[in-house]
Amino acid sequence: MQSRPVLEWLLEEDQPSVRYYALTDLLGRRDDDSDVRAARAQISRVGWAHDMLQQQRPAGFWERRAPKTLREWFSFLYFPEYRTTIWRAIVLADLGLTSSHPRIRRLAERIFEYKLQLSSPFNFFHEEVCAVGNVARTLTRFGYGEDRRVRMLFDWMLDDQRENGGWNCRQNAPGTLDCWEALAAFAAVPTTKRSARMKRAISRGAEFYLERSLFREGHRYPPWFRFHYPTHYFYDLLVGLDVLTRLGYGGDRRLRPALAVLQRKRRSDGRWLLDKVHPDFGAATQIDLHGKKIKPLVLEPAGQPSKWITLQALRVLRRVDAAG
Repeated sequence: MQSRPVLEWLLEEDQPSVRYYALTDLLGRRDDDSDVRAARAQISRVGWAHDMLQQQRPAGFWERRAPKTLREWFSFLYFPEYRTTIWRAIVLADLGLTSSHPRIRRLAERIFEYKLQLSSPFNFFHEEVCAVGNVARTLTRFGYGEDRRVRMLFDWMLDDQRENGGWNCRQNAPGTLDCWEALAAFAAVPTTKRSARMKRAISRGAEFYLERSLFREGHRYPPWFRFHYPTHYFYDLLVGLDVLTRLGYGGDRRLRPALAVLQRKRRSDGRWLLDKVHPDFGAATQIDLHGKKIKPLVLEPAGQPSKWITLQALRVLRRVDAAG
């Protein structure tokens, strides 16, 4: 599945998040393995996570100051995309940090304070599925999955699932492949903690993606066939494959067209490129930036072999192999 040189590249110590996941997800090492423990301990000390945490303010956010007006409160932690606190939190959760780290605890406290206040008109309980799903997934990975406010986010997503099994940021519209965040949030919940209602939603949501082969919806949309990280609220085939295989559908035959694309994009040296950095829009995009200039959040250079994309691709293939 993975060549020895590629595996050795992923196991290098410059990016301990990649090393940690390569050890656990590709080599099957246990959490109590000494190399695994050492890699995990280094995540906040070296590499991408360390670099982000170095820029974090003492109060737990990345903005220059806390909000002083209602307008500032509305945009705080979330705007402008994609370098403010929420977007960095998503990445830090992906990289394997949890509330065991004091900086992550302070970060989570600010999200609860400013975006999950039940009495606030600016909380995420009134938001779209992309924001709700991303925050639910992030806080669950940080270790707050049992918090009642996080459970309320999951309840919101269960209520928002459409009749066709998907989700949509537009109200009163059928589901669309672009709205993957709810399924990704459910995938972050341990199997033993998924309610019967959540399991039904996962089954319906997975069927929505599988019956469309993860990309057969409307005209061919080129950004879906390019791989990105961070993904923010954007969809591509690697996002779909990662979510569906995490949820246990690696053996479904309807993944084969998407898996064929994944294999074709593999380089002769066994690695995958980071194709683009978001925002990466196609001609048919429905996202309007209103003339805003977005400064991307960049971990690796676009157009080059990517440790994170290669790790994600190999995780997908390993789950598919395990599913038989």
